[in-house]
Amino acid sequence: MAATQKRQDLDARFYLPADEFFAANAHVALTYDDVTLATQYSEVLPRETRLETRLAENLVLNIPIISADMDTVTESRMAIAMALNGGLGLIHYNMPERQQLSEVSRVKYHVPGMIPDPIKVTPDQYIGDVVRMIEERRYGFSTFPVVDAEDRLVGLLPGHVVKPRYAQRKVAEVMTPRAQVHTINRKELGRDPIARADKFFTEHPGIHKLLVVDDEDKLRGLFTMNDVERISQERKSQFKPARDAQYRLVCGAAVSAVRNAFGELDRERILNHVAALVERGVDVVAVSTAHGHSKGVGETVRLLRDAFPELPIIAGNVTTAAGVEYLASCGANIIKVGQGPGSICTTRLVAGVGIPQLTALYVCSRAAARCGVTILADGGINKSGDIVKALTLADAVVCGGLFAGCTEAPGEIIEINGKLYKHYRGMGSLAAMRAGSAARYGHEDNPNQKVAPEGIEALKEAVGSVDRVLAQLIGGIQAGMGYLGAANLAQLKEKARYIRVTPAGMREAAPHDVIELKTNP
Repeated sequence: MAATQKRQDLDARFYLPADEFFAANAHVALTYDDVTLATQYSEVLPRETRLETRLAENLVLNIPIISADMDTVTESRMAIAMALNGGLGLIHYNMPERQQLSEVSRVKYHVPGMIPDPIKVTPDQYIGDVVRMIEERRYGFSTFPVVDAEDRLVGLLPGHVVKPRYAQRKVAEVMTPRAQVHTINRKELGRDPIARADKFFTEHPGIHKLLVVDDEDKLRGLFTMNDVERISQERKSQFKPARDAQYRLVCGAAVSAVRNAFGELDRERILNHVAALVERGVDVVAVSTAHGHSKGVGETVRLLRDAFPELPIIAGNVTTAAGVEYLASCGANIIKVGQGPGSICTTRLVAGVGIPQLTALYVCSRAAARCGVTILADGGINKSGDIVKALTLADAVVCGGLFAGCTEAPGEIIEINGKLYKHYRGMGSLAAMRAGSAARYGHEDNPNQKVAPEGIEALKEAVGSVDRVLAQLIGGIQAGMGYLGAANLAQLKEKARYIRVTPAGMREAAPHDVIELKTNP
């Protein structure tokens, strides 16, 4: 017993809880690679861990990961993928307001498994034309809904007649007529469209497609049996999609503290736009700027809080306790922490300000606890181990660079010397400010005259789907929680014990002194 106590005392001297550790390093600013976490006794298997996080009273995520509101990271495709995996996407505001509303609508009205705009043919087309279309566009299917000029469903063209020998016949001559086509009104899909479609395919063996129509019999979508079966299998996984009370995917949107021609906050424009976002079903808005501890951000948060008392509001970015307290007093529920840690951010180099991320998170987390708000670790995350460290202090993380190379990120894929890349830029880069983000940096009047941009343009290697990237990140988070014996994120905060590492210790942590045959994802 005495020997056990001695070992515990020795551990307690070297591996410190957050308050003691950061107090001992009060005059040194630390980031993720400066610190490692000590393992703890565990009875928790990684697969048993729970990653739910409550960011606000009516905003709960099933995984603590958010895609950044950057114009090369998050639009509707990314936000849909994030929500389907249990996270959240923040749609950027570097676009016309009408387009942002449309992006939010695409997320909120996305029906998993349903093809919202299936490829259609018309009754007067020749089968030969359909065959050529399939060959030219390399479709992997040959069955098509048939619609009239007003998009009303008139039949279904089955694949067995889409053959060269029928080339001279019209679609109308060989299609299955409307009366014999299986359809469902989209109002009947209910809160769980996949379960409804799955039930249909179970009750109708041999039928592989279910067409969705509206009250006017216009085609509104298509379910295929293969897609429904795949999603039904995915539902058995640990992490469920993040949904609102009406079973729609959750979605966030960034808004700007825009000013009018007189340099005053354009209150009417901001309120009208956020009201339209709320009408579309947005779950949270983010007032995102490089310097969140500022008058303009505070005024905008107060304006939104007064107008929308129940709407969760993210505000930032800050790196001080005073900044957290200020934004919380203005009405923000969730505070973004981070100035300069991003891979394409140059704020610290250009302006000489900003705090390395782990120290900033500690200071802000203590202020957040006093104010009853939550915090997001925004920037500087390069790997899943960084997320584990961040979550010992924060309630969720915001990632940009990790998702910029994903298929769902905006932008085209570029091939260079046989490798595939996607364009990635900081919102403080000159190109991004010219596209509309100058308000983040206080230069909305004339972004072209900004002398020193606070971000760069770069390329990120293409990494495939968000699903694949998130699977790696989540696996790493769960592994870290298993090592600490933490069954959930609250226990992760309680059990975390820190110690600083040297540059040699950092090198030791990575593969070294070998020739790698295969690089890990």
